[in-house]
Amino acid sequence: MARIMHKTNTRLLLTCAAIGVGAGIPLAVAGYMHVVVLGFVPVLYGFLLGLYFFPGVIAQWLLRRPGVAILTGLIAGLTSAALDPTQYARHIGTGLLIGLIQELPFALGRYRYWAAWLYYSSALFGGVVIAVIMSLALGTTHFGPVAQVISVAVYVLSPVFFTWLARQIAGGIDRTGVVRGIQYPVDRRRPRGGAALRVALA
Repeated sequence: MARIMHKTNTRLLLTCAAIGVGAGIPLAVAGYMHVVVLGFVPVLYGFLLGLYFFPGVIAQWLLRRPGVAILTGLIAGLTSAALDPTQYARHIGTGLLIGLIQELPFALGRYRYWAAWLYYSSALFGGVVIAVIMSLALGTTHFGPVAQVISVAVYVLSPVFFTWLARQIAGGIDRTGVVRGIQYPVDRRRPRGGAALRVALA
């Protein structure tokens, strides 16, 4: 039994590592684009930050396990920091913050329910949090009214877009069967009332 658990945990960690390293490469590329985007099209800066939602969603959608979003976010942050060391604190800090935000809705349900709407709710919430943080950090009051609306919309909606894209990619990986054996089911909630009785009598 201990050998099976060790093998499962090893596969789980290796899967998270592979996702984190794979996602860390485009994050590093995005890191080099930060200055360019902020200098020429700052209203679209939120699109780069939305990319940080990518590794956590893939890990959660594939594995449906506690903590995988934080772990893959950390690994992705470390990978991108190694490739873009001038912004190491931003990469690691953003990866951890977004990983934590992605864990919240599932933690509230004790990681027993992984419905699609929960992924998008964390994406929307994360987008609002990032919009507030970046508005305070960079300031948007110097933008015109239209530019302010576009900037906030990009901050809020880009995480939703990358969540959707990550789910499509994770679905394709899932169909290969590579995570079979370490993946939890979508719904592990206990049946209630008559449903529990029907299950017991089945």
